[in-house]
Amino acid sequence: MSTFTAFYTAWSDQLQQLLRQLCSAPKPPTTQDHLHHLNHLVNKVLSHYAEYYRVKAAAAERDVLDIFAAPWASAFEKSLHWIAGWRPTTVFHLVYTESSILFESHIVDILRGVRTGDLGDLSPTQFRRVSELQCETVKEENAITDELSEWQHSVSDLMGATPDVDKMIERLVTVVRKADDLRLRTLKRVVDLLTPQQALEFLIAAVELQQGIREWGMNQDRECNY
Repeated sequence: MSTFTAFYTAWSDQLQQLLRQLCSAPKPPTTQDHLHHLNHLVNKVLSHYAEYYRVKAAAAERDVLDIFAAPWASAFEKSLHWIAGWRPTTVFHLVYTESSILFESHIVDILRGVRTGDLGDLSPTQFRRVSELQCETVKEENAITDELSEWQHSVSDLMGATPDVDKMIERLVTVVRKADDLRLRTLKRVVDLLTPQQALEFLIAAVELQQGIREWGMNQDRECNY
């Protein structure tokens, strides 16, 4: 087991503990203390993700090919990867899906003018800002994808008389770093557009999706190995 694989296992277990804290938080917040508690939990989860990318960046410097191989992930998780991780634009699909589900569940109250304050109650301004951020993220995502494609096409350079393998690996490390930076920035910027309650609900959905995919994938791998 690699050092990063061991780290990821412990990190994922801690993420599950954070999920339990998120789910047990008061929703909606009815006091100032509740509001402070929600903000604290949101920042705690974001810090946990930031720590993951900090350690991953160091691991990529040591062995970027191991990061692409992702031995800590199930086969199903790897099938969903974009440059050694989740695709940043997935965040927006999650926001729209969760908002739609909650909106439909509260439609009677909303028609009566009752504000729920949850993800189903996003304001027109919030929807516009999320849409604008999505467009920006798509552009950055495509640019990084193009950069990886250029790197892949340059593999023919290895057939030259004096191939500079170290330089190629450095370029790949840079691509992974850019992808991870976009992932974390997108997560933080979406959270910044939401109220504390909405941010909490969004993070619950995001962590449940991530952990659910991991659990299902690991179970599939175990069944295939029997």
